[in-house]
Amino acid sequence: MSSLRVLFLGGTGVISSACARLAVDHGIDLSVITRGQTRARPLPAAARVLHGDARDPDQVSQLLGHREFDAVVDWIAFTPEHAQADIDTFRGRAGQYVFISSASAYQTPPARLPIVESTPLRNPFLAYSRDKIACEDLLIRAYREEGFPATIVRPSHTYDATLVPLEGGWTALGRMRQGKPVVVHGDGTSLWTLTHHRDFARGFVPLLGHSRTIGDSFHITSDDVLTWDQITRALAAAVGAPADIVHVPSAVIASADPQWGASLLGDKAHSLVFDNSKLRSVVPGYRAVIPFEQGAREIVDWYDADPDRQQADARLDAIMDKLVQAYDG
Repeated sequence: MSSLRVLFLGGTGVISSACARLAVDHGIDLSVITRGQTRARPLPAAARVLHGDARDPDQVSQLLGHREFDAVVDWIAFTPEHAQADIDTFRGRAGQYVFISSASAYQTPPARLPIVESTPLRNPFLAYSRDKIACEDLLIRAYREEGFPATIVRPSHTYDATLVPLEGGWTALGRMRQGKPVVVHGDGTSLWTLTHHRDFARGFVPLLGHSRTIGDSFHITSDDVLTWDQITRALAAAVGAPADIVHVPSAVIASADPQWGASLLGDKAHSLVFDNSKLRSVVPGYRAVIPFEQGAREIVDWYDADPDRQQADARLDAIMDKLVQAYDG
């Protein structure tokens, strides 16, 4: 039996790197177009690396020649222009085209939980999410009108050892080590789903080349649901410091820092719980097995392995100090 021929556009990101490793482990003939490998997430040695700009259609065509693929995955398509370029490039040369959308495209705030794939797509707060929705609309239209073999995958909050789930990356962990309070939005009890990137890969790789996924959409998340206070305490335990939490309303945070606020009001401030039944209907063995407590230890170990990684955002740190002063006690 010949190997599944798969092309990744991008492959060194948080999610794509784990999927690239698992794809190769499963015997997939993987090619990756990338501008360069990150030191944090190198591509597997067995992958065929094509150095170039995956967002340049002419360069992609030159790199690929006349090659065809059983599946093409675009990890770095963010706008309808990117999606249309992919349709034009891979029409007739891909058995499946996988678009990586986002669970932040779902109705925000959600009218019903858990989130299922038929939940409406609407996010008035984040332009990123609206662009992903526009990409989905374009691809579904191409599927309906010409049979373009699109599959849509919506990750939720997926992390690896390099990605702290709290705003500011190392900033919050550094505050914990210094004995300073950390800011958690709302009252800390809203529910959130964190998915380790290796767990995501377990659900994703079996979708490649899967004919029953074409024209359809799937989200891939963990079933491990935590409050934001629990997430913060897990990170504090991994850092080896107490979790001195100060709760601040999301709207107040948005007033202090519009970018941080947009990520809350358009996503994290709302409880998000997902039903993965649809994914399991095509990947029956899927189960996320890595609890965040383990993931938190991996995060702290990664930062501790190189002190140069422990860079705090001075601007955000000062904003947190002001918010703590206003709301502590």
